[in-house]
Amino acid sequence: MPRLFHDEMHDEFGCWLYGYIATGGPEFGEIAALAEAVGEGGDEAYHSAFVAAGERAFAEAEAAERSGHRQAARENYLRASAIFDTSYHPLYGAPTDPRLVAAFRRQMAAMERAFALMEPRPVPLAIPFEGATIQAWYLPPPKEAGGAAPLVVFTNGYDGTVTDMYFASAAAAHRRGYGSLIFDGPGQGGMLYEQGVVMRPDWETVVSAVIDVAVTLPGVDPARIALSGWSFGGYLAPRAASAEPRIAALIADPLLPGLADGVRAMAMKFGASRDQAADLRTLAPEFVAAMDSVVRGNPSLDWKIVKRGFWVHGVDSLAGYLADAERYTLWERLEAIRCPTLVTVGENDSLAAGAPAAFERLTCPKLMIRFTAAEGAGDHCEMANRALLNRRTFDWLDDVFAGRFG
Repeated sequence: MPRLFHDEMHDEFGCWLYGYIATGGPEFGEIAALAEAVGEGGDEAYHSAFVAAGERAFAEAEAAERSGHRQAARENYLRASAIFDTSYHPLYGAPTDPRLVAAFRRQMAAMERAFALMEPRPVPLAIPFEGATIQAWYLPPPKEAGGAAPLVVFTNGYDGTVTDMYFASAAAAHRRGYGSLIFDGPGQGGMLYEQGVVMRPDWETVVSAVIDVAVTLPGVDPARIALSGWSFGGYLAPRAASAEPRIAALIADPLLPGLADGVRAMAMKFGASRDQAADLRTLAPEFVAAMDSVVRGNPSLDWKIVKRGFWVHGVDSLAGYLADAERYTLWERLEAIRCPTLVTVGENDSLAAGAPAAFERLTCPKLMIRFTAAEGAGDHCEMANRALLNRRTFDWLDDVFAGRFG
């Protein structure tokens, strides 16, 4: 993707919005203007620039709504939600930064105002889960779909929220006539930010609670429920599908067979032998300490592992993170996935490194679609051409539910 922001991490955060242009997110010019506003500033400048832009979009939406321009209001509320959502990534880490919570609440207020202006109107859901609450939204299929329609349940990864899932795929699913259900689970969005509920490997418990509610919703065909996971959701969704028989189709973007696999490769680059890295829980304390020093000295690794990883997993040390990572593995569960499965692989997506080998282990009806840099879709989750990903994904899902696949 073209580089806009001076800081590498800011560019990774801010240019994620490219993927939302096709579904009503900020336009390229707005993203470029935000990069210009941040300039060579640090995380505070980045956060302030995005919050200010979000407030401008929110104010424009309110003015349009007061004037009776419902479509303009809806579009601007959605833009505001996406901008607020992107504002706080540099603030990740425990304890939760109050500025992050404030921006998240503005993000959700904007999304709720936008949804209130949609037809059919999305339905907010509060799903009980082990003493906490999974906040979710059901987006009914378009009225012209008629009768019970297939439903796609979307699951995020590490740092996505319901707003991300709406723009990334749910809006495109609606255009195809699908109902959608988006939610923040443990370790994600509001469940982490406001309730302090951390990530867990047994995602089937989360998805089962969501589907228990989904099958009661009007307009949902319980025999046609698909589950789609992107980024780290490429582990979470297949894990759920390996144990939840009500899932009739699975999409993994990409298929991530194990969290520890990537960390294991990193440990080997730092000097661990293959045998030493076979179980990250047994690495020598002095090796882990040296690895921790290197991680904290690298801005990208520090954010991904220390600030994000420790927080999401509820640990306070690299040793704790390595131990928890070993719990997230699909290798012994891949053959338990029975439903038709689509695996997507971006040419330059490092997270997809294990996808082809895992794909070979699947015994269900399956298809792998590769996305290339020449198509503008070779990066992580195909974000520079997310529209292409959605077209091919929903073409496949159309075929599955029409009985033309497998």
